[in-house]
Amino acid sequence: MEEYGGGDLLSEAMGSTARVVVVEDCVEAPGAFVLHLLLKRALAGSGAAAFLALAQPFTHYDRILRKMGCNLSLHRRNERLHFFELQAFPGGARDGAIADSFVRLYSEIQRVVEVTRAGENAGHFTIMIDDISLLEVAAHGSVDDVLDFLHYCVTLTSEMDCSLVILIHEDIYAGEENIGLLLHLRYIADLVVKAEPLSTGLAADVHGQLSVVNKGAFREQRAKVQKVWNFHFKVKENGVDFFYPGSRH
Repeated sequence: MEEYGGGDLLSEAMGSTARVVVVEDCVEAPGAFVLHLLLKRALAGSGAAAFLALAQPFTHYDRILRKMGCNLSLHRRNERLHFFELQAFPGGARDGAIADSFVRLYSEIQRVVEVTRAGENAGHFTIMIDDISLLEVAAHGSVDDVLDFLHYCVTLTSEMDCSLVILIHEDIYAGEENIGLLLHLRYIADLVVKAEPLSTGLAADVHGQLSVVNKGAFREQRAKVQKVWNFHFKVKENGVDFFYPGSRH
């Protein structure tokens, strides 16, 4: 059994080469805990991150990560964490206002990535979006503007050798009329992490199952790299237990 102070099982499954990571969840199995772990991982060592928060304010993440032994307030003061509170995203209804807002947001992200990478002992940089569906809502339903913004962010991962992590609620986009954004994210992802409820229903000591698909390994045809991982998880107040099915009695 692996614990999510280090999250060794999940870290092993994810590896260290993925540029674009998509986390899929649903109402029955929220995947925010994966974001918490990846944020802690992004800030480890000399790493830095830009976190685009639409689902929760800074105080929420600061409280949760503190229980995991990661002080977001300190990282923010040291300019290792750049936290964007986007609950009041400035996209207006007039023509071009939403696109302009995304351009300004991207420019600010690009700036902090470049400044961070130019500093001494600069580590890996990670851009995180905590709820892409709320970004679509903030854009007044303009999927095209959201896709353009994501395209710029993905391009930045190549140009500046950084990573992009996006959480999407799969159940919101399951219908045929809404599936475009979900399919696009799966297409651009190097790694897909999916939280699902147990197929056998609720259990006291297991909250759900996690699958990790390493699409990069498929593309590179690396024979000795495990491409698909499946394990169970149990969310606790100060973290999560990860374990293989059938290994916990």
